Amino acid sequence: MIKNIKVFLPIIFTILIITLFHFTHWIVVKYYPAVMNFCIFMMFFVSSFQKETIIQRFARMMEPDIKPKALEYTRNLTYIWAVFTFLNFLVSVWTIFLPEKIWALYNGCVSYVLIGLFFAIEYIVRINFKRKYDC
Repeated sequence: MIKNIKVFLPIIFTILIITLFHFTHWIVVKYYPAVMNFCIFMMFFVSSFQKETIIQRFARMMEPDIKPKALEYTRNLTYIWAVFTFLNFLVSVWTIFLPEKIWALYNGCVSYVLIGLFFAIEYIVRINFKRKYDC
């Protein structure tokens, strides 16, 4: 029962934040996307100093016998994701001080489109990488 609830906690928390902002207009709620982007950035950044980065762990889950060239690719991808999430964090912080409509547009739409584009571009690059290096 508790495991089932834990799965929905992020969704419940997000709905609570949106509701709180909608009915109270607390300026503090505008910091939520920036805080989340910073946490994601830290996840990539901190893992880049470990023996195996977070993306390498995910890659190993998919393919236990991952080749050294692919490990190098995933380590570099971790660096790229760290930079991307840091830039997204900076823009999120900047939008806090802009009108609410701009804040909502960026943090509720544009940032997700950018993340989706980043995933799509990385997927295409990964497919080409696998073909080129037979990984």
